[in-house]
Amino acid sequence: MSAAGGAVKSADRVLAILDLLAEREALTFSEVVAALELPKSSVHNLLQTMIDRDYVEYDAAAKSYGLGIRVWQIGRARRDVEHLRTVLKPLMDELRSRTEETVQLARLEGADAVYLEISESPHPMKLSSTPGVRLPAHASGIGKVLLAALDPDDARARLEGSVLESFTSHTLTDVEAIMAELDRVRQQGYGTDNEEFAIGCRCTAMAVRDGAGQVVGAISVSIPTPRYSRDVAARVRKALGEMTTAAQAQLARRG
Repeated sequence: MSAAGGAVKSADRVLAILDLLAEREALTFSEVVAALELPKSSVHNLLQTMIDRDYVEYDAAAKSYGLGIRVWQIGRARRDVEHLRTVLKPLMDELRSRTEETVQLARLEGADAVYLEISESPHPMKLSSTPGVRLPAHASGIGKVLLAALDPDDARARLEGSVLESFTSHTLTDVEAIMAELDRVRQQGYGTDNEEFAIGCRCTAMAVRDGAGQVVGAISVSIPTPRYSRDVAARVRKALGEMTTAAQAQLARRG
């Protein structure tokens, strides 16, 4: 069997174990082996790896296996994302109507901004994207806002551990220059992308906070350069600030 084929087979077995433990609260080793009809050695090795990664937990007293904390964390993260999208989509649509520009919601994963929701501009000339798309945080206004919300040491570590690709002549690729930019974002309360990811597109972004004041995402408004001006940017910042304030109030009310 090829290495790729073996990896697929192992992945299938891991998922089978997770499905089995999700159906029944706790199972002994013998019960797992019998239910899956797999070799004992294979089941033992897979379970041990899953325990090491917190996807499975072992109860020594009962000699049984159950789902680990990591599974619950992933489920909670998914619910958090869906809740955020549900609460913010109407506000995003309203902001899109006010600005007539594309509005995006994103969260940070590693050193990338991942789009969770999009409300597209009605204009033929616009930024088009889809939920799930990842953008390098250093090259986007929304990404800078998310990085700026981190502890500076955390932000630096993420940047230093990433390939800081240059997309245009305006992209910042030096860690110190990006850290200085993040300081400006913190001071002014918003981030910008001045054709740093794509020539012809600019954006302004602000953080979204929950009722406790924690940053749970960021919202950006993308403006094609031909429609951009200082007055337009100022109007967008005002509308964006009002939207993020309303978002925090709604998140506080709806938990």
